[in-house]
Amino acid sequence: MSISLPSQGPRIKEFNITPIAVVDPPLLNAAGLHAPYALRTVVELITDDNIVGISEIPGNIDIDKALERSKRLIIGQDPFQLNKIKDILQAEFGTEKPADRGFTPWDQRTVVHVFSSIEVACLDIIGKIINRPVVDLLGGRRRDAVPFSAYLFYKYEGAGGELEFGTDPNATGWAAARQASALNPEEIVTQAHAMCKEFGFKSIKLKGGVFDPRQEVDAILALHNAFGPDVPLRLDPNALWTVETSIQYGKEMEGVLEYLEDPCRGQQNMATVRKALKTPLATNMCTTSFGDIPKAIELGSEDIILSDHHFWGGLQESMKLTSVCETFGRDLSMHSNSHLGISLAAMVHLGAAIPNLRYALDTHYPWQSDEIVVGGRLKFEEGAVAVPEGPGLGVELDKVALAKLHENYLKCGLTKRDDEIEMQKVVPGWKFMATRW
Repeated sequence: MSISLPSQGPRIKEFNITPIAVVDPPLLNAAGLHAPYALRTVVELITDDNIVGISEIPGNIDIDKALERSKRLIIGQDPFQLNKIKDILQAEFGTEKPADRGFTPWDQRTVVHVFSSIEVACLDIIGKIINRPVVDLLGGRRRDAVPFSAYLFYKYEGAGGELEFGTDPNATGWAAARQASALNPEEIVTQAHAMCKEFGFKSIKLKGGVFDPRQEVDAILALHNAFGPDVPLRLDPNALWTVETSIQYGKEMEGVLEYLEDPCRGQQNMATVRKALKTPLATNMCTTSFGDIPKAIELGSEDIILSDHHFWGGLQESMKLTSVCETFGRDLSMHSNSHLGISLAAMVHLGAAIPNLRYALDTHYPWQSDEIVVGGRLKFEEGAVAVPEGPGLGVELDKVALAKLHENYLKCGLTKRDDEIEMQKVVPGWKFMATRW
């Protein structure tokens, strides 16, 4: 019996790049202050038989320029041939080094963003062609819904966007809590109650690196008192603490934290802290690429790697990371960014395929109010998101909403994320420090 194979697979005929600006509240972090808008870039790949694949990545004008440069390389390619596409892109852009990530809480590399955006869109196309969800292209689902954690932020009063530091007096529930200030332990607990009530989250993470460690540890202890021992807690100082500070406050929080994320900077420092504490350490700042893995294993710098398919080179590379973690006894969960529904859907497909998912994923999604997928915002049930129904990613692009957020981009004047500049508008002369306490 012979099988007839098509002489030529589908080909990509269009490559559309749309930068957008998403309303973002004035959230505080180690690098400063979120702008009134968070930037994202949406990629659409369209095949010669009009099958559309979509993806979404953090927005940055340099990455957008690199995507434009990629068009001539990608148009005409078969979306099934991802190895070839990756080789073509690496030949054009070269291979980035781990140090290219930079010191900020977010990843500043370009090529990983470019390839991940193209890869996710191609997987969306492939899923639609074979009528299977993306999770099946990653080996199949291990769970039908993926748990997420509440992600708390210190913040100034305000809702972002045109409201900036103003508020909507008619807001209620989470919409009201989303714009309220949270600058002390009591306000952080109030924020946590509102977010968990709205989305059903079963674990809580606090973004630290903003205030003196004493204040942030007091907020964790206040959360522990408010929610009890059955709600796992996490703290992320974004690597701003010294080794000594990390050990001092890490010991105080033993038995309270589920894990401590990136208390200090560098694999050697993390390894020193890890040896001193009983609490597991997680990272999305010190081990951020496959090139970092050998040293991480040698030193024992972390227990949990927080992946992000935008930064690790796509969904398939992230599945390779799961194998590395299994081999060397590391757990794997996920970092997040100011994403909308396309990225969230991709995270859910990946999260459904990951083995031994012991730690709920991060998500900024409650902080964003905009959406660009048909049908509106994805739903959380008991803190989890079900794997989207339908082939590919299971979400479709809302062109009207996309156009509106592209207009935001054109009007807001932002071209890249710079939290230091935003912070200086509130605290003149404020400067980012790689290590602060």
